[in-house]
Amino acid sequence: MTSVKPLLLALSIGLGALTSAPIALAEAPMLKTQAPGWHRLLLGDFEITALSDGTVKLPVTKLLHDKPEKISAALKRSFLGDEVDTSVNAYLINTGSKLVLVDTGAAGLFGPTLGNVLTNLKSAGYKPEQVDAIVITHMHPDHVGGLMNGDQRAFPNATLHIDKKDTDYWLNKANMDAAPEGNKGFFQGAMASVNPCVAAGRLVNFSGDTELVPGIKAKATYGHTPGHSIVEVESKGQKMQLWGDLMHVAAVQFDNPTVTIGFDSDTKAARAQREKAFADAARNGHLVAATHLSFPGVGRLVKKADGKGYNFLPLNYQGLK
Repeated sequence: MTSVKPLLLALSIGLGALTSAPIALAEAPMLKTQAPGWHRLLLGDFEITALSDGTVKLPVTKLLHDKPEKISAALKRSFLGDEVDTSVNAYLINTGSKLVLVDTGAAGLFGPTLGNVLTNLKSAGYKPEQVDAIVITHMHPDHVGGLMNGDQRAFPNATLHIDKKDTDYWLNKANMDAAPEGNKGFFQGAMASVNPCVAAGRLVNFSGDTELVPGIKAKATYGHTPGHSIVEVESKGQKMQLWGDLMHVAAVQFDNPTVTIGFDSDTKAARAQREKAFADAARNGHLVAATHLSFPGVGRLVKKADGKGYNFLPLNYQGLK
């Protein structure tokens, strides 16, 4: 029988050489990208997919209407600085018979860090031509920009649903001409995104509270813009409200819903709508989602024990099989 001692000796010498020699590792560059930005949940018989358009840095201490030191203190409690990476979210609802997209992100209208809704919709397993209807909560650039993909409509088979008060305001050239110079871009973005849908005969206006398809309703929440609407989704007794821009900065406005933001057309009305929606969500326990809550932006509100402000409870992650 052959002795194993020579083999063991050779092995030990080889291992020693390996451990004593410098190990060369390939340098791995940082990728600086996220996983595809979509998150799926079930609501009764409906499937809802949150789609990330990306994030954008906002100087919220300058935009929010409160004492800057109070805003900074609230942000610091959430480990945030004065500039906040702010999510821009859209929501895709599959009712089983209709595929409905609520808001479309910014495409190229709001800087290079946004514009990912179309890519993430495809990553989530859908095709843009499958979308039957698009509901726009309001016509700011980060909600309507994604209607276009270059010079083509991004969702060629979809009807577009917007409250008439918003189209009357944002598609009116006289309003744009009268707006401060810094606000004219909001009108230009709205016109560039929505007018091709108008020309194609795809715009369907609604006015106030309206059922758009079975189980999906628009509800008037005028204030942030003249025609701002939230979208209420309900299936088998389960309800979820898509808030659009009823709120922007969770670290500040859940504690103090009275704080408004410079993007509001009517700050008093926007504040009243936010306070009403917060109280309703806490009282009834239904799910809420908002464009600028940290992605995927879905959860529930609970009134704080002292009665001042709310806690936001993000939806628990769940597998769907």
